[in-house]
Amino acid sequence: MLALEGLHLGFAGAPVLADIHLQVRAGEIVVLLGPSGCGKTSLLRVAAGLETPQAGRVANGFSRTAMVFQEPRLLPWADACENAAFGLKARGLERAPRRTAAGAILARFGFSPADLARMPAELSGGMQQRVAIARAFALEPELVLMDEPFSALDVGLRADLQGLLRAEVEGMGAAVLFVTHDIIEAVRLADRIVVFSPRPAQVVANLPHVPLRREAAPGAVFEAAAALLRRPEVAGALAPAGAGQPLRAPLPEPLPVGP
Repeated sequence: MLALEGLHLGFAGAPVLADIHLQVRAGEIVVLLGPSGCGKTSLLRVAAGLETPQAGRVANGFSRTAMVFQEPRLLPWADACENAAFGLKARGLERAPRRTAAGAILARFGFSPADLARMPAELSGGMQQRVAIARAFALEPELVLMDEPFSALDVGLRADLQGLLRAEVEGMGAAVLFVTHDIIEAVRLADRIVVFSPRPAQVVANLPHVPLRREAAPGAVFEAAAALLRRPEVAGALAPAGAGQPLRAPLPEPLPVGP
């Protein structure tokens, strides 16, 4: 289990995280949902050990952790298979077995044998992101930290990758801490939805959830999102800054025309 206890984090005197308590257990996808810039990525970096909080404690009981970023971050000189095998190479695995392991995961993600030899520049955005996710799961992680990995993709590709992610998690029993500001993505993926307030981030809701599958009717997805937004604490946290106020200042009085 990953346990975050009483985390406080700030930069240059500005608070970012305020007394965050959160647990992530094996086999569940916990989605962090909140407005852009509220501190979700900062929390992920603390969980990964990339940032040190000013107060609080991180207890990671998982033996292997992997991270997936917003951008694929592929090596441009390596083919798809070698990119997916990068973590295995860092562990010292020989070329043939690491390519076999990476190729097997890429096959589950819809890659043909010919695709494995394609360079990143030859791959679509969706294929690049599949390689990035395969790179993480090739390590057989117990915990995967994911920072809005589908945000740059169109709706159809995003739904496909969400389905692939759920299948991979259910097959491996891994835990996932997934950051998004997209409420539709949250209701499709999450076993638990944790809602953050605007910065400094605080947990305003920690809700068990039954994820909606790829084949769920659009109406069911939108109703689940609407039900979440009907909770006052969630609506208040996700409302845009200045909600209920004019979108812009009133126009000045027109200048007189004529002599």
